[in-house]
Amino acid sequence: MKVLIVGDGGREHALAWKLYQSENVDKIFAAPGNDGMLEIAERVDIDADEIEALADFAQENGIGMTVVGPEEPLVAGIVDYFVERGLPIFGPKKQAALLEGSKAFAKEILDKYNIPTGEYEVFTDPDTALNYLENAKYPLVVKANGLAGGKGVIVASNYQAAQDAVARIMEDKAFGDAGDRIVVEDFIEGEDVSIFALTDGQTILPVTSTREHKAVFEGEEGPNTGGMGSYSPSPYVDQEMMEQICREILRPTLHALNSEGIDYRGVLHVGIILTENGPEVIDYNARFGDPETQVIMPLLAEDLLELMQMTNDVKLKYKKEIEIYGSDAVCVVLASAGYPLTYASGYEIKGLENLKYHDDLLVFHSGTRLENGKYYTDRGRVLGMTVVGEGILSVINTVYDYIEEVNFKDMHYRTDIGFTIPDVPQAPVE
Repeated sequence: MKVLIVGDGGREHALAWKLYQSENVDKIFAAPGNDGMLEIAERVDIDADEIEALADFAQENGIGMTVVGPEEPLVAGIVDYFVERGLPIFGPKKQAALLEGSKAFAKEILDKYNIPTGEYEVFTDPDTALNYLENAKYPLVVKANGLAGGKGVIVASNYQAAQDAVARIMEDKAFGDAGDRIVVEDFIEGEDVSIFALTDGQTILPVTSTREHKAVFEGEEGPNTGGMGSYSPSPYVDQEMMEQICREILRPTLHALNSEGIDYRGVLHVGIILTENGPEVIDYNARFGDPETQVIMPLLAEDLLELMQMTNDVKLKYKKEIEIYGSDAVCVVLASAGYPLTYASGYEIKGLENLKYHDDLLVFHSGTRLENGKYYTDRGRVLGMTVVGEGILSVINTVYDYIEEVNFKDMHYRTDIGFTIPDVPQAPVE
């Protein structure tokens, strides 16, 4: 089978890497892909938002499965368009993807169906929002309603910070039209985890748990990025906790969607805070996360293509569970200094050849350019360094050892990925 992957980041590289292992996959195309994927995929010069052109390519080249990485085309309705043309594609339709495309819609679903989440208010006018925030209890969270690449969430510790957040999102339009509305919600105390599940609209099966670090600096300081690192599984999500999450969040979410007449097929990625009173939802995503995919794919002990086909064909009821290897995985993102704000690119990446000798290391490219046999930085997030092994502390130390073997000008990364794990030293790993 020929597979087309839509997107160009580290998530898409990890998906291509996993699909390449399937005995049913003959060839992989990536649109537009990145140069780090060239060993396993052929790049196609079509951007992820060019839906009609992607469908034309899929039809003309006999693509047996299109896999959508980023959220933007999902929210724009790429799945609906492909289905109308009779083209196989993995991911939720536009109405279902609204769970990620609108924070307000997601909170309405959570509230209507009594799925545990924080209290919230929605505002379309900055002055009304500021009047509310003057008398609000802090800390609280200010979110752009629409898609903001993981960067539109601001934790405000006081009124001044909330005022700045409203100005940035609604007045300065830092995230464009995504800031036409904002959601202001309670700050929920607890451990942050992400749960990934597959659902075919009738059955929902958890894949695994992860923890993502979004802030650009150590200790969760600085602006949010698309993700600076992740690990899997979360030690806070044992079998008992996963069963509770399935019982109180995953299955009720599927019931809520069905009750609303929404047929959700694809990945459901749920951001959860484990509070003293149990798990509470902070957001939904309608696709695999980045960089969480870089730690999920190496741990997935199943054929990814088969899982996607079962999801599309409403056959997940025939699986009792999705099998995961009993290892730990940690990913640290190497970024350009200044990301997610302003940064320079075009610097040579040195040391990549030496990394090939580490059997426990996977290097997923997020933003690189290949020129005359050398790789150069090409955007804010450059590489995802993923190590898989036994024992989370050992894996953390190993990934940081390997990072010392690669460098480029203005390279920046967090030195504390995994610091929230029990029994891992709280000081940054040297």
